[in-house]
Formats: sequence, structure tokens, C-alpha cells
Amino acid sequence: MKPIYFKVWVAAFALGTALVLTGCGKHEKPNFIYAPEMHYSPAFKAQEVGANRMPVKGTIPRDYQPYAFTKAIDGPGKDLPNPVRRTAEVLARGKALYDTYCIVCHGAQGKGDGLVAAKMQMPPSLLSEKITTWPDGNIYHVMTMGQNVMPSYAAQVQPQDRWAIVHYIRALQRANKPTPQDLAGN
Repeated sequence: MKPIYFKVWVAAFALGTALVLTGCGKHEKPNFIYAPEMHYSPAFKAQEVGANRMPVKGTIPRDYQPYAFTKAIDGPGKDLPNPVRRTAEVLARGKALYDTYCIVCHGAQGKGDGLVAAKMQMPPSLLSEKITTWPDGNIYHVMTMGQNVMPSYAAQVQPQDRWAIVHYIRALQRANKPTPQDLAGN
């Protein structure tokens, strides 16, 4: 009795295998092509002409904020007011980011005596009269676009964090030259 079940099982297995294998053949012309423009699309190599299409005019990438100023430093500061309020949390965030990105060149007090400064062109002191008289927007602009040997930090530091760094730089400047009100504790 067992041999009959075994023979049936082998026959069913062989029939199933034959059906599966007949469906695996290469079909040049299928009966129905759902999306012919995708099925017969031209193949492009990455460097061929026409492979890279320009985006539609006026479109911007997601999470991108356009920056209207060029690399020139001739006065974007007047048009860039600091939108971030100075609070203890903002100053703490600015200090943390300053200690991450700026301290290596500008030093802990902003004097331009960071560890990297000895190996390359010395960066300007953030306590100089030139920079203390700059509007906040000029400092933000230099962090965004870069200047001289300083690269742009727009990719590393978010816009609101750059404004927090500006607040911290202003705190360093006031600590270096306190006003009589600062000394009186008012």
C-alpha cells in the first residue's frame, strides 16, 4: 500500500516541477505590457548627455532655505537682523556649538589663538574693533558663506544655531570689554 502513495507523490512532484519550469522560460513578447513607457524606456549611462535633467525653474530642495546674499561682505548685516532671542538656553547652545566648530581656530576667548591657528594663517580676533562693530548679520554671513581661509559652515550648522553662536560671540565680546552697567551688575 505504501508504494502507491509514494508513486502518487513522485508523480505530483514531477508534474509540479514541470509546470514551474515551463513558466520560467524567456518570453520575448508577453501578451500584455502594463506600462510600456517603463518597459521599453531608453537606458542612460550616468555621464551621458541627457542623463541629468535640470530641476524645474523656481523649485528648491526640501528643507532648504534660500540665502539671498552673495559671498561679498559689503553689508548684508543691515538686512539680516538676528531673529533669535538671547536667553540662557540660546547662549548655552551657542557656547556648545562654538566649542565644537569655532574654538579650534578662534580660541576659547575668541582671540584667534586656537590650536589650528599656529599651523595656518591666524584667524582674526573676534574681539577686534572691526568685528565688535559689525552687525549680527555680518557675523552670521561669514559663518554661512565663509571668508578668506574660513570655509562655509552652512552645511554643518543650522541657521538658528548660527544665530545662537552670534549671541555667544557677543557675550565673549562683552566679557572682554564690560560696560559700567555690566560691572555694576545691572
